[in-house]
Amino acid sequence: MRTSSRFVLVLLAGALFSAGCPATAFALDPDAIVDPNASSLELFSHGFQAYKRGEKDVAFKSLKYAAQKGHRGALWKLARMYADGDGVPEDDFEAFQIFEQIVREPDNSSADNAYVANAVTALADYLRRGIPGHVNVDLPRARQFYFHAASYFGNPKAQFELGRMMLEGEGGRTNPKQAARWLKLAASKGHVGSQALFGYLLFDGKTISITPEPVRGLAMLTMALKRATPADKEWIRNLQEQAFAVSSEVTRRTAQSYAEQQLASAGAIAKSN
Repeated sequence: MRTSSRFVLVLLAGALFSAGCPATAFALDPDAIVDPNASSLELFSHGFQAYKRGEKDVAFKSLKYAAQKGHRGALWKLARMYADGDGVPEDDFEAFQIFEQIVREPDNSSADNAYVANAVTALADYLRRGIPGHVNVDLPRARQFYFHAASYFGNPKAQFELGRMMLEGEGGRTNPKQAARWLKLAASKGHVGSQALFGYLLFDGKTISITPEPVRGLAMLTMALKRATPADKEWIRNLQEQAFAVSSEVTRRTAQSYAEQQLASAGAIAKSN
């Protein structure tokens, strides 16, 4: 991790920690069926394999021991389990504290950068929506965290969320052109939401003060809709249908053909890998 990046991480995490978020400490479980004296890597591997088998209680114990030994991957997975209620009772504040620990105690290993980037992005998500009774909504700080993950780590989700905040003026001034740059960057990495929103901006043109590109924009919206998860499908469908409704028949056909070619090409590449 670059020195400048680590310095900013310390500042970001320090702001959270000084605001009264206590550090998370995992209690050892004497009934665990894993060896707490194993290395952090062995414990993480054991926990990961148990998780894949659906043995989430065993996975949780192994990951907890690995996390106590400082394994960033174990910390991140525990946080995600708490955030999603995956094998443990859902607890956003517990997840928040673990993500904060990952950011507050980064090391110099580039292998851990992805975990740190995802943790910074997750903290931004929580700051954006808050955790009742624990974390107040703080849009400027959320935007700051997204910017850090987007710029230092190139995290596509952070780039997408930062773009959305800039479009809507959340946590700072509105900046549609800069928003489009972040969305374009995330879209180039395959982020579906960014493909949809950037495609809509291209189709419209006016929001970012460019000549509209209806074929390219509608094609991106169509591709995004086909690749969207259930959680994103509704809002992406709404944008795609809006664009489709005002498009000419030629634009519709050309965009559909282009989208099908791109999806087929992506599928062929995926199979070859």
